[in-house]
Amino acid sequence: MQLKIKTLSQNNILIGLALLTMLLVFYSSALASDPVIMEENFKIKDLEKIKLKVKVGEKITLPSQLKVELQQGITAQFPVVWDETADLIYREKGNYQIKGKLKIQNYPDPLIEQRADPFIYKHQDGYYYFTASYPEYDRIILRRSKTIAGLKDAEEKVIWWKHQEKEMSKHIWAPELHFINGKWYIYFAASRTDAIWAIRQYVLENDSANPLQGEWKEKGKLKMNFEEFTLDATSFTHQNQRYLVWAQKKYGDSNLYIAKLKTPWQIEGKQRLIAEPIYSWERKGFNVNEGAAVIKKGNKIFITYSASATDANYSVGLLTADQDSNLLDPDSWSKYDKAIFKSSKLTEQFGPGHNSFTVDENGNDILVYHARSYKKINGDPLYDPNRHTRVQRIFWDQNNNPVFGIPGYKIEGDRGVVAEITVE
Repeated sequence: MQLKIKTLSQNNILIGLALLTMLLVFYSSALASDPVIMEENFKIKDLEKIKLKVKVGEKITLPSQLKVELQQGITAQFPVVWDETADLIYREKGNYQIKGKLKIQNYPDPLIEQRADPFIYKHQDGYYYFTASYPEYDRIILRRSKTIAGLKDAEEKVIWWKHQEKEMSKHIWAPELHFINGKWYIYFAASRTDAIWAIRQYVLENDSANPLQGEWKEKGKLKMNFEEFTLDATSFTHQNQRYLVWAQKKYGDSNLYIAKLKTPWQIEGKQRLIAEPIYSWERKGFNVNEGAAVIKKGNKIFITYSASATDANYSVGLLTADQDSNLLDPDSWSKYDKAIFKSSKLTEQFGPGHNSFTVDENGNDILVYHARSYKKINGDPLYDPNRHTRVQRIFWDQNNNPVFGIPGYKIEGDRGVVAEITVE
């Protein structure tokens, strides 16, 4: 009897230890998968060491990029400019050093003044195309440039004006430019002069090779499963299926929905609710999830979104899904419980949000967003025109989660590099 009791006790202990181990592993894994939220500038912690061995008379090829370690284990490749750029050949044995410097891209800040809800798209023709909300909310504009920085001074063209009455006559908001099946499409929100908060989603189409040319045709309203305040539509493809994600109010809250697209101006089947403003930081001023943008990395699909009122409380949250999951299943999406991008006193950028994504000339992921340079706003923030377009590079952590940094961050630390050459 005593032996039996002892055996049961040992079994219980073993089972308890096993369960505890499983919980610790799960908890550690969950912590490891949380995205990195920065509260300070990035700092260079370490640089890749370059050590080369060559023979006398052998040509030396120096790397064009180096691996750089930032804080919290974040690593990234940066271009390097060497002091000696010609083909290097040493005729004598010995040890040599070649100095260089990291090249860190600094974009104009702001990139474009008084352009909110910015969207930059890099097309296959090599141009970057830009659109955003105009302060008067009465037109849709486009710019293009061969570089991101060049968008600052690129010619801006009005490609569409609001109507004088009825549909599409008020609050022309948040245009996005997409190239789908050989044609250009712009998704945008609009209301009407006789019902200024009856915001709905609309679509324009252009079959010209250059969207700043040709004719933009109105494809009409994008009809959802129910009629209600609707804005901030974005589109993306995954596994040969095109989807639409947008914000729509229900019971007073602005939520995120997803659906398949039958055509660029028609959703297919039922729309699915994937995010609601449930956390306190999403409910400051207004209960809002809006301004969705999609980016992929590894086996993950991310949707960023903006939350709260459009003042200094405006901030960015993150949804994540596995690439092989059913994107129409709400259970496929997990929401991080904290804002991953928010106002920063350090850089004096406030209310960052309504972002989009693009890539730079080297293929690095770029965050495109708007923010103000001051916190206090007189009157309704919606009509304060100084939400400026800004851009900055995105980094990725060891779990393939995006690391945005603080808005307007700097990269601090020694940028000097040395290549050690041994000639034998």
